[in-house]
Amino acid sequence: MRQDLPEIVSKIAAIHGLKDLSLTTNGLLLGNGLAQKLRECGIKRLNISLPSLNSETYQKLTGGELQDALDGIDAAIKADFCPVKLNMVVLKNVNVDDIPDMIDYARNTGAVLQLIELDPINVGDNYYSTHHHSLDEQEKMLIDNALSVEKRPFMHNRLIYHLPKVTVEVVHPIENTDFCMHCTRMRVTSDGKLKPCLMRNDNLTDILTPIREGASDERLNQLFVEANLLREPYNKGKY
Repeated sequence: MRQDLPEIVSKIAAIHGLKDLSLTTNGLLLGNGLAQKLRECGIKRLNISLPSLNSETYQKLTGGELQDALDGIDAAIKADFCPVKLNMVVLKNVNVDDIPDMIDYARNTGAVLQLIELDPINVGDNYYSTHHHSLDEQEKMLIDNALSVEKRPFMHNRLIYHLPKVTVEVVHPIENTDFCMHCTRMRVTSDGKLKPCLMRNDNLTDILTPIREGASDERLNQLFVEANLLREPYNKGKY
């Protein structure tokens, strides 16, 4: 949607000391030469949403065409993004049965599959109760078939299952103690505030106004430190 996306990426990638730059996308435009262009501009890895390999299910969930997404994934693989991750939000009575095919597809393409449990944040109670599917059964299958299992220490101790010729990650909802305990993220809101907790909006630090007023690098560094000091477990005192 942003025609200047390559320019934005190039300017971010040029920042001194930046170690990683990634993008989450539906992948529908990657097959039109955009994948290679973004790789050349500095994107190192991609997360591509792919809820199903069934064209009807995909269209129902996203409004897009499955083949466009598959072409985008192929283009991303050829552009040598490392890794290419496929984000699959698992929905009860919608795409649970598609998981084995998704694992095979990830294996055949060399992508990493992320099975994502539906989170109650930003969805209505009725939608959540209707579509939430616990990944416990799928995780047991992964454990039984994994050659090895590792944790991602900077991603809330998320478990990574290395199966024969394919890797599968399991992403549980954020309302758990592991998520808070191992959270290392600092987010920036759309209106320019530093956000140390995904679940809270009462401990934000304005960074945009000082930037526009010409604040020094020292002052901006101080604001990042102050924002980080506001970090605390979301569930503190609730149990």
